[in-house]
Amino acid sequence: MTQAPSLNREQLEGLDKESLIVLILEMSQQMAQLAERIQGLEDQIAKNSNNSGKPPSSDGLKKKPARRSLRAKGKRKSGGQPGHEGHTLAMSDHPDHVIYHGVESCPHCEANLADVAVSGVEKRQVFDVPPLHLEVTEHQAEVKCCRGCGQMVKGRFPSEVTQPVQYGARLKAQAVYLNSYQLLPLARICELFGDFYGHIPSQAFILTANGTLESHIEPALQAIRSELIAAELVHCDESGLRVEGQLNWLHVTATCALTYYAVHPKRGQEALRAIGLLPAFRGRVMHDAWASYFKFDNCTHALCNAHHLRELIFVAEQYQQAWAGDMFGLLLDMKAEVAQTTDAMGLPMARIVHYEQCYDGLLQQGFAANPPPQTPPSKKRGRKKQSPPKNLLDRLAKYKTETLAFMSDFGVPFDNNLAERDVRMIKVKQKISGTFRTRDGAETFCAIRSYISTARKQGQNVMQALCDAFAGQPFIPVRPV
Repeated sequence: MTQAPSLNREQLEGLDKESLIVLILEMSQQMAQLAERIQGLEDQIAKNSNNSGKPPSSDGLKKKPARRSLRAKGKRKSGGQPGHEGHTLAMSDHPDHVIYHGVESCPHCEANLADVAVSGVEKRQVFDVPPLHLEVTEHQAEVKCCRGCGQMVKGRFPSEVTQPVQYGARLKAQAVYLNSYQLLPLARICELFGDFYGHIPSQAFILTANGTLESHIEPALQAIRSELIAAELVHCDESGLRVEGQLNWLHVTATCALTYYAVHPKRGQEALRAIGLLPAFRGRVMHDAWASYFKFDNCTHALCNAHHLRELIFVAEQYQQAWAGDMFGLLLDMKAEVAQTTDAMGLPMARIVHYEQCYDGLLQQGFAANPPPQTPPSKKRGRKKQSPPKNLLDRLAKYKTETLAFMSDFGVPFDNNLAERDVRMIKVKQKISGTFRTRDGAETFCAIRSYISTARKQGQNVMQALCDAFAGQPFIPVRPV
């Protein structure tokens, strides 16, 4: 930034007209640069989870207005609605234990009732878990001497029994479940086993169980990748995580029935090509307009409008531009009409044309409020820096088709919340357990989490899916009808 000279009154009075003009021009340029810098800092301070992509955890503990939800306020009261069947705990027809409580005497007159016939029984049932403990199963293989050749032979142990003393598949499955799905740290899992079972395994046992499961679920991961490539629509997102002390990126590719995680040192195109899903994908990918996704022209694109809504809130509040508030309302009107339309083919063409005209009109208002700068072009290479309103306008104009795809194709959702929900757990993982100390650990977590998330989406019992994987028969996902 050019620093204008600091002069007192006497020095200014001694300057000629040309020198004064040069000084004023220098000061004007400096003021413009300072104004731009101040605006950038104010924008940075004003951003929070309500009006940007920042997570709620970044808002800190300072007092702030209540979080604004982008969802329309419901008209129904909380709780069960009229006609809802409910899920009350029902009595079991086959209880595991029955305890009889007899009547020996009358509490009113103290008469002896031991010989009186029972006229009825009132039942009450208590659902509880039995006392927990580890069961030890001993396998004994017979050893015999062959009469024919004189060799000593012994019976065969089951294939899963490989050590003199070892843990079983169910305990391994529980350890993996707690670590990779419930996100408990290794030390707390060991404490939990000690409190539940009276036996504390080593942390190495959990790590070994994770590695063993990763090798067993490879067929399931290959099936997940194949089904994602063949899907009509996938959701993509990414989030930072630290591996071996360095910033890495967790990439997720998902549908309503499939999830695949991958970790890579890079965030952009290099990582997406290394993962290998998008280069082979031919459907439509939903994302948040990260430029690297647009490098793949083998597929079509759709943009997350939840991101647009938050950015429009920011422009309306921070820059007081009316077009942003109107565009916010227009997008929500489109979403509401799509939700109310029964035709699965999309909105009628007349309604699409109407909304597109309104959309274009608001963009024109926005560009009129944010004209290109009149300053001479900078000598710096690369794209010239623009204000947040102008950046948003350029994106909404350039990717109009991708932004409004949800109107003409009801298979395209309004937002990318599915991928954001899938990627959110990695942030919870880091808050609870910290960073990944090894790359192998991060990759193992991604593999197991892909398997568990997919099994959960397809209605499988997660614990059973883990036990099946340890038995060599992992759950293989199927393409939803």
